[in-house]
Amino acid sequence: MFEAILTICLLAAGEECRDALLPGYEAASREACEAALVARPPKKHPAGHTTGTPWCKPVGAALPFKEIAPGVFVHRGQIAEPDTDNRGDVSNIGFIIGSDSVAIIDTGSARWMGEAIWRAVRARTDLSVSHVILTHTHPDHVFGATAFADTGAQFVGHAALDRALADRQENYRESLASLIGPVAFLGTEPMSTDITVEDSLHIDLGDRRIDLRVWPTGHTGTDLTVLDEETGILFTGDLIFDEHIPALDGSLRGWQAVLVEMTSLPAIRIVPGHGGPVLDWPAGGVAVERYLRVLAEDTRAAIDQGQRLGEAVDAIAASEAEHWQLFDAFNARNATVAFTEMEWD
Repeated sequence: MFEAILTICLLAAGEECRDALLPGYEAASREACEAALVARPPKKHPAGHTTGTPWCKPVGAALPFKEIAPGVFVHRGQIAEPDTDNRGDVSNIGFIIGSDSVAIIDTGSARWMGEAIWRAVRARTDLSVSHVILTHTHPDHVFGATAFADTGAQFVGHAALDRALADRQENYRESLASLIGPVAFLGTEPMSTDITVEDSLHIDLGDRRIDLRVWPTGHTGTDLTVLDEETGILFTGDLIFDEHIPALDGSLRGWQAVLVEMTSLPAIRIVPGHGGPVLDWPAGGVAVERYLRVLAEDTRAAIDQGQRLGEAVDAIAASEAEHWQLFDAFNARNATVAFTEMEWD
């Protein structure tokens, strides 16, 4: 198999380049791939300075996915912060195949990941990707969506997702490019949604329905879950973490309430945003519930004792350190958010 490639380079440094996939031109031979490029010239190039014209080469590496149930595939990201070694591959990603089309759930940190997801889908089906569903605003879940811009897929997210991304995208872009390296980040741009979800939405992939639901502010203000009715598998986004310490970027009290409400969903197993990649439900949410409870109890105790944030932050939820990876990277920030929320209760 062959695929179409375009070399993209940094505007300020032409020697820093990478070969970016142009999805949708896969063919059994180089000649057929080249003919497709002539018949359907790419509508636009990925972000960045382009060199030369699109060309065809043997299909590159796909992101590894495991089939966890018939037609349901999951990629497990590393339990790590984004860096030049993992190139931002730090969150879980999924796709679901129906009889008519495919839905992708989250897209990773950069365009290269979206390209690798596309290859993984194409290795398993020729069906079109009809929907790219983004579970929340954090860049390690949404920035790979750039690769699907010209594929005909519709981008789906929380009604507040576009605004949340617009408010933070420049900070996200600068931070990720610095963490994973500018070449790995090349071609990455935030995407806007085509379909916004205010409450719930049902998507028919052909003999297979998936149910999307948005939640009150919890992990973030843009949380959305995806339930595959056929298998009872729920993609939770970052409402559930496993191994990786939960990261609080919304409301502690809100997140606790959402977890209680989520137990009423007709899910059997879940795919968390990090870790797993498959957990039983509701047992798979117990650790997150415990961490948030300890975070809340310790924060309340510190406030009631008259402590200031600076002296309380290192002690809040310290008993949870042995249970989570990346504890030192996230817990102090979680304590700060919790303290700020609860000091006015």
